[in-house]
Amino acid sequence: MLDFRMETFLAVCKYMNFTHAAESLGLTQPAVSQHIKYLEKRYDSPLFLRDKKKLLLTPAGEMLRSAVETMRNDENTLKKRMKESQSKKRILTFGVTMTIGEYAIIPALTRFIKVHEDTDFYIRYANTQTLLAYLYEGSIDFALVEGYFNADNYNTRIYREEEFIAVCSTQHQFQKPVRTLKDLTSERLLIREHGSGTRAILTKTLALKNMSVADFKNIVEVENIHAIVSLLSQDCGIAFLYRAAVEEAIAGGILRHIPLMDFQITHDFTFIWNKDSVFTKEYENIFQELVKFTD
Repeated sequence: MLDFRMETFLAVCKYMNFTHAAESLGLTQPAVSQHIKYLEKRYDSPLFLRDKKKLLLTPAGEMLRSAVETMRNDENTLKKRMKESQSKKRILTFGVTMTIGEYAIIPALTRFIKVHEDTDFYIRYANTQTLLAYLYEGSIDFALVEGYFNADNYNTRIYREEEFIAVCSTQHQFQKPVRTLKDLTSERLLIREHGSGTRAILTKTLALKNMSVADFKNIVEVENIHAIVSLLSQDCGIAFLYRAAVEEAIAGGILRHIPLMDFQITHDFTFIWNKDSVFTKEYENIFQELVKFTD
């Protein structure tokens, strides 16, 4: 069980504000300050710095935060494993992003589930940022994501590499020849919500070319990949998606790839879990098994 002062430390890390941390814990602000001072004395290192009224973690604070988060999450997993030992049933709770969960992982996951008949599975579908939050709070064991994240906080393994492409309906008529990204800005863009890995990849790529989502004529923001593919098939605009999400529609002649001279991108689908977890070996084995079933 984590020391109660460690719980206070994590709350301050979450809110970066002593007052808000105190309110969330039902403590007074002086009590929170006292807990942090105790930890700083115990580890002989400052944990926070104030910069123009803004609270910042020191390098020592970052190190402690990472270690304590892992300890907390491992404790939650240990509780689950202890319950499993009584019921003789294994439980796996993990997260997948929409693209990976609906298009990339299903064949391997099907075989994995059939092989592990003694296991209960709880699979969370969410965008990359939400899954990272689930890992942070310890509500999932591991995740498969396709967006950007701070790799320093996680153990990572590359599950597969996937092409990221521009697509539209086979019936779509462009008003002028399309050769580059800028040639598409007169089109309506179908795009995922903020926090989505798919959106993050597009916005970062656009930024490298001094462009943004706002450069497109119109935007339709949709939180569901299937809905975007359906809207594309009805010629409601263009989109940038992983080939895995539209491969079937392209093969069926419903959608087509828009080749661009300045847009050739591949991105990793990544298997991640909290760094330095005592369950690392177990997660490594699961990853290797999923990769084997993917082949």
